[in-house]
Amino acid sequence: MTVELAVGNVSRAFGGVYAVRDVSLTVPAGELRAVIGPNGAGKSTLFALIGGQLAVDAGTVALDGVRVERRPAHRRGIGVVFQAARVFHGMTVRENVMVGAHAITRAGFLAAALRLPRHHRDERRIREQAMVCLDRTGLADWADRPAEELPLGRQRSLQLARALCGEPRLLLLDEPASGLRAGERELLSDLITRLRAEGLTMLLVEHDVAFVMRLADRITVLDLGRVIADGTPAEVRANPKVQTAYLGVRPDEPHLHARGVAE
Repeated sequence: MTVELAVGNVSRAFGGVYAVRDVSLTVPAGELRAVIGPNGAGKSTLFALIGGQLAVDAGTVALDGVRVERRPAHRRGIGVVFQAARVFHGMTVRENVMVGAHAITRAGFLAAALRLPRHHRDERRIREQAMVCLDRTGLADWADRPAEELPLGRQRSLQLARALCGEPRLLLLDEPASGLRAGERELLSDLITRLRAEGLTMLLVEHDVAFVMRLADRITVLDLGRVIADGTPAEVRANPKVQTAYLGVRPDEPHLHARGVAE
């Protein structure tokens, strides 16, 4: 199977203290890989290193065999959905999604400024692409509504649609279930499941263990900046190091299902 993302011995320190140290993981094409861990485990730092928001101190990030750790995410085929909902006020839902296509725009700034024919062709293509992405994320009926009118759960779907409009090979999701109500979380779970069924490669950083267990093909667990476990949801659930470090329980404690590690 083709490896879409390969992270090799990545490290990043702040003030001499390592937030991430010697972390390696691979994500085959079409897989949904999750990264979990307790607060302070280094999840957000690892996400930013892969997405290009932070520079690595050491190690490599490769996409389809090409090193990309020093290139912006949108220039290397990576779509990013951040935890905080980012909506451009005063723009419609469709226009918000079109913003995500800047990475695949061919006409350039000069053509847009001069309103050249190739700019019009690009704009038509992007509008069509935006509608396809809105349909994929269940937002087609909201296309012409002001984006700020969307409830939080729909705003997360809007962020997904915007990222998809850039035609990414890899989608990074930073705690997308954070702050959502149960119904909104279920809708988001269904949407991510559909995207996985379409063959999209995804890396999900998440604090909600139950949410991850339902979705991920494989899970990497961080603690204090290092990988302490890597495997299928069932393997991770049964790992004593995960139970101790992430869940705060002894390996023999009989309350795992009550703590959110149930199927």
